[in-house]
Amino acid sequence: MTQTLQKPGKLRLGVNIDHVATVRNARGSAWPDPLRAALLAETAGADGITAHLREDRRHIRDADIEALMAALTVPLNFECAATAEMQAIVLRHKPHAVCLVPEKREERTTEGGLDVASDLARLTDYIAPLREAGCRVSMFISHDPRQIEASAKIGAAVVELHTGLYSDLLADGHAALGERELASLQAGAELAASLGLEVHAGHGLTYDNVEPIAAIPELAELNIGHFLIGEAIFRGLEPAIEEMRRRMDQGRDQQGR
Repeated sequence: MTQTLQKPGKLRLGVNIDHVATVRNARGSAWPDPLRAALLAETAGADGITAHLREDRRHIRDADIEALMAALTVPLNFECAATAEMQAIVLRHKPHAVCLVPEKREERTTEGGLDVASDLARLTDYIAPLREAGCRVSMFISHDPRQIEASAKIGAAVVELHTGLYSDLLADGHAALGERELASLQAGAELAASLGLEVHAGHGLTYDNVEPIAAIPELAELNIGHFLIGEAIFRGLEPAIEEMRRRMDQGRDQQGR
């Protein structure tokens, strides 16, 4: 498998294909195929593909990871909980990146960020073999300075800041609170970058809210999935991704103005 990485300085787009698998699994069939979605995302300009292999396999399955690793020419960002089972799967596949996320069986989607600060010793030991295998390890966290500093302390290469609260506040019409949350995300990105961490962001991002996030100069990558898969129903996956890419670029262009 040949993987090509985006040049530094450009805001990358990682497309999460989990919910293509959600639709497939609803009927217990082989369609729609998450791999086909991933390849279409590549064609549309995605810089990477994200897939979350949950403990309960509610969407992405082990066979999907096998297929993605064999076929992708852009990096795979493998999301998972910090369990022994997932560590073994990661070490077997050695994806480009591993993003550790909190996971609860009863949740509809990932709620909040990982509590790295309260689990320093275990997570330090947990990510050591992943780093040795050549995986870039990321922590999916809030913008809390304690969590950012803890992520740097355990040796993570990347933090992905949870933008869910920001997205929800704007969607619910709380513009002032959304602006406050945006400022906190900006401060978190600045702190993470100052500690030598690469900074990503994601969760709940849409055409309507992505540009202010894209304008945060410390961010290197956005990971977006649910909205894009939903939008693909109406306009097709490639046009949906192309429009998100345009909005991200437009937001990034605001930095110099």
